[in-house]
Amino acid sequence: MSERIDVHFHTIPEFFRAATEGAGRRPAISSGLPQWSPERALEVMDRNGIATTILSISQPGVHFGDDAKARELARRCNDYVRELIDRFPRRFGAFGVVPLPDVDGACAEAVRCLDELGLDGIVLFASCGERFLGDPAFDALLDALNERAAVVFIHPALHPAVSRLQLDLPAFVLEYPFDTTRAATNLIFRGSLDRFPRIRFILAHAGGTLPYLAFRLAWSSTIDPGRLGSLGPPYVLERLRRFWYDTALASSRHVLAALHAVADPSRILFGSDWPYAPETVTRASIMPFDGESESECASRHEQYRRNALELFPRLR
Repeated sequence: MSERIDVHFHTIPEFFRAATEGAGRRPAISSGLPQWSPERALEVMDRNGIATTILSISQPGVHFGDDAKARELARRCNDYVRELIDRFPRRFGAFGVVPLPDVDGACAEAVRCLDELGLDGIVLFASCGERFLGDPAFDALLDALNERAAVVFIHPALHPAVSRLQLDLPAFVLEYPFDTTRAATNLIFRGSLDRFPRIRFILAHAGGTLPYLAFRLAWSSTIDPGRLGSLGPPYVLERLRRFWYDTALASSRHVLAALHAVADPSRILFGSDWPYAPETVTRASIMPFDGESESECASRHEQYRRNALELFPRLR
């Protein structure tokens, strides 16, 4: 069996499904929350040569308007994944979920996840309400994560502005990559990567549109120094290389060529996005590209594994 490590693999416990449906919240796909169980996850992993997955809760998260209930649901989700790790220590890891926009509750739960539960990191959504990561409102949380040199998985969310768009497409098709792009750009231009240098940020879906927009971002302060300051291309491009990137829904030759031109190749990680992306997509993401040999494909995935072990050395 291959030793792939999948850093973008979701969990949907039944109590989480009940809470989201009870709150009238839905994921970005029209069919609703997919079916999930540890057994089903392990079967998909085994069929696709995935040794270990780092589990995470996806959009819509755990906060549906009530801070106390959000804290309770986050705590329950994190205890659940800790139990899965205890049952299957070589197969599962987990990013803890926190109840943003309740910053105090998020700080407390992040500390519990990392210091008490020993989870592998924290998942944060690129946007929360109207705000994006990098907004000063979240600095207390980032400070706690920076103190612990935490791995932080940035997953897109559905920004409220999406509901006002007259575009009849599922939000995950375009809005998810844009959400991640906005958060990463905000982290760069607000100086968050410099203020919190010990956080290891993973960007979902190859960073959204960052690879394509790298030139534009790099030269933007030259065009508008009044708003963006004196940041030059070297500053922006170096900070793009500080992020880690997963390959979920981005496993094609042309996407990865753009990503390799922008990212540090030692910071590219395998991701499948199962079960929101079905197993057929998982299978496609591990197959050789057109014109790529089996050995080249195997070498690429072995590099992804080595990269993941730098973030998660316990999996060695």
